[in-house]
Amino acid sequence: METRETERDAILRALTPVVDGIAATFGPVCEVVLHDYRRPEKSVVAVAGSVTGRAVGGAMSEIGMRVLARGDDAADELNYVTRTGAGQLVKSSTMVLRDSTGAVFGALCVNVDVTEVDRVQGLLAALAGTTGVRADAPVTTFGDDIDSVVDALLDAHLLRQDQTWAGLDRSRRLALIRSLDEHGVFAVRRAIEQVAARLGISRASAYSYLSQARAAHGTAATGTDDTPEGAHP
Repeated sequence: METRETERDAILRALTPVVDGIAATFGPVCEVVLHDYRRPEKSVVAVAGSVTGRAVGGAMSEIGMRVLARGDDAADELNYVTRTGAGQLVKSSTMVLRDSTGAVFGALCVNVDVTEVDRVQGLLAALAGTTGVRADAPVTTFGDDIDSVVDALLDAHLLRQDQTWAGLDRSRRLALIRSLDEHGVFAVRRAIEQVAARLGISRASAYSYLSQARAAHGTAATGTDDTPEGAHP
């Protein structure tokens, strides 16, 4: 295990100058972030540029959570478009990092602010009588505080349900918890407590719903360090 951790540390050190090089090549509209998923709450180990406002020691975004939830089955996500909470249109690529055993342990992310490009395209489209194509870009929460990312994911899920927790029947409650789990929320330490508090339920109830949701879909437990023994199937 120590040899594998040493290898992972070496890969991250080797990629640190690459972060600066990519950002310098594309200029001020580009941000490059290097993540160590062994520490989800402080996954950012190197950053160059400022598109999403990331900083070293910051938490992973919901995109990182999604990669983390997929584990070693995670694949690169290239050239996708999202919006920040501030309305910036960002074109991104997330490239997973693997050690020599093939295990995913981090990611190299490139974010390019294409807001101005989109405005110019919109102007040209208006002149040509056509419409833009970016209005449906999903909003992604980028932040150095993992709690804000978890809150944003929970709010988005409840908004799609158009209900409060109390207004959901059992099947929809299980679907909500399962969806949060699939997005990697419960891989974060203390996330179960945060979700329980936001939903107005006990920690034990939250674990029970998570256990039932995983059992229903045959999902292996991926509990965090503060998971009570026996709480997961």
